[in-house]
Amino acid sequence: MYKYELHCHTGTVSRCASIDPKALVRRYADAGYDGIVLTDHFSPMTFLGGHFFAPQKDLDFYLSSYHTLKAYCGSAFPVLLGLELRHYATVNDYLVYGVDERWLRRQGNLLLWDERTMSRNLHDAGCLVYQAHPYRPFITRCDPTLLDGIEVFNGHTDERANYDALLWAQKHGKPMISGSDTHHETDRICGGIRTETPIGTNEELLDVLRTQSYTLITDGDRPATHALTLERIGTHAQNQTR
Repeated sequence: MYKYELHCHTGTVSRCASIDPKALVRRYADAGYDGIVLTDHFSPMTFLGGHFFAPQKDLDFYLSSYHTLKAYCGSAFPVLLGLELRHYATVNDYLVYGVDERWLRRQGNLLLWDERTMSRNLHDAGCLVYQAHPYRPFITRCDPTLLDGIEVFNGHTDERANYDALLWAQKHGKPMISGSDTHHETDRICGGIRTETPIGTNEELLDVLRTQSYTLITDGDRPATHALTLERIGTHAQNQTR
């Protein structure tokens, strides 16, 4: 089985993170992962020190960690480009997969999109979009019909919020993903997916996600098939009845 992270950040680009890009991939390699999708924040905060109203002018900065890791890892440890996208005047975050640099450089200001525009434009480009940690404080749930799935386990989110995300995904029949949401060297690597086939390209990643040919990693090295472990679900069910 192969292990891949779907949600992680570098301190070079994401203001809320501190981990060096090379340290990030070393940590994942040491943890037995076979590759990562780098999802640095593409949000208003990312561009506070530059072109806040024209982030497309700062793409060299945004892509700097990705370029560093591609040169550092080569083909030995796949690093794919993703986004954690947040628009102006919201705290909702969306994980985007299938992004390539050429497409990104052809876009205007992604931060101006609303959710419907985001969904239409990303799907037209062949990308997939999932709402990240949808039950964190102040976040509102997107119209599920605009999404390809939901992050039901997030390593930076408490168990109750993760469980509520799981229930929401089950209610709407949406595919589920998991991510460690790594920001710092001290963060626990505990999320992602397992697959029976290797992932080295966007096309391979999208095929695995579309066909749901994976199992979720929801607590370190403990796998679960498209759900949190029964023990965790049972614990929350008991708490809800108290």
